Amino acid sequence: MLHHLSLGVRDILRAAVFYDAALAPLGYGRVWSDIRPGEPDQAVGYGPPGSGDKLCLKDRGMVAAPPGPGFHVAFAAPSRSAVDALHQAALSAGGRDNGPPGLRLHYGPAYYAAFVIDPDGHAIEAVFKDPV
Repeated sequence: MLHHLSLGVRDILRAAVFYDAALAPLGYGRVWSDIRPGEPDQAVGYGPPGSGDKLCLKDRGMVAAPPGPGFHVAFAAPSRSAVDALHQAALSAGGRDNGPPGLRLHYGPAYYAAFVIDPDGHAIEAVFKDPV
């Protein structure tokens, strides 16, 4: 249904460093980059290698703000260990813990996820659903 999602960030370089690290354990990476220090409208796109972007970060300077309560971006993980690795990488790259890796039985018996807040305040999740 969705082609891609864009998030506004205050500092494109800081955001790119964070997402480079956080998304790597899931097999996602930077698929394009338009970083021109000092110029407006910079952006970075992330997705599976060889594809288009599924997540776009757009530099909006100090007016950037995360969406309100209830909004988050959930990334599909290939395994539980990838969920664990995203959580650790995100924390190491400046994110804040918003729920450690583990089963979320209230979402289903096989729902394994971790939650992090990125440096701009966006809530992100990595999720793996074990085959039942």
